[in-house]
Amino acid sequence: MTASPQDHLPEAVLRPVRSHHAFEACVEQLATAIRLGVYPLGSTLPPERDLAAILRVSRATLREAMAALREAGLVETRRGRGGGTVVTLKPRTPSARAAARISPERREAWLDALEFRRIVEPGAAYLAAGATLDDEQRQRLERAHAEVRAARKPAEHRQADSRFHLTVGALTGSPRTLEAVTSVQATLHEMLLAIPVLETNISHSDRQHAALVKAILAGHPARARVVMEEHCDDTAALLRGLVG
Repeated sequence: MTASPQDHLPEAVLRPVRSHHAFEACVEQLATAIRLGVYPLGSTLPPERDLAAILRVSRATLREAMAALREAGLVETRRGRGGGTVVTLKPRTPSARAAARISPERREAWLDALEFRRIVEPGAAYLAAGATLDDEQRQRLERAHAEVRAARKPAEHRQADSRFHLTVGALTGSPRTLEAVTSVQATLHEMLLAIPVLETNISHSDRQHAALVKAILAGHPARARVVMEEHCDDTAALLRGLVG
């Protein structure tokens, strides 16, 4: 049987995941492959064991990524003979439908904002960790972190998350830095509203927040910057995959 022109593409597009948090990287790679037609509409994805081997992740991580793709309406799982995970590209949730309506120009602006955030927020974390914080400032950071962890509803969590990042920006003592953090957080809020709420990503984010608070309170600027860079990278991977 003659090979299809796209038969070689999965091996070229999908690559071993090197991210510390493999879930977001898996979502990005698989969603991108689907959107670009590597796995065309109506086609069936390879079995879990094969995709896990290609991406070099655990089956559990791959299942979490596939669940995110289903939630975003990119695939659906069919049971029985001839079943499997099929590419559908049919947004089913309000957030997925919202993402499908985003204009190319807005997507481009959002991607630029993610690049800007990668510069701004790690720098803010570095400055905050290097600042001499008084007791009130330290308590403010801890309260902001506690509010994120206590939030249960998605909307409450998103706002608490924004306040936490703005608090880090405020601790730098730099009005321009806080202005830049406010700008990227406003755009990030728009982007996150366009994708499903994913518990796996929230769990990763919570752990990174905790590590960031620890680094800032301990006065370790380099560590704070690295943690924030990882946090920004993971969020960006998820958004690039699900927003497109």
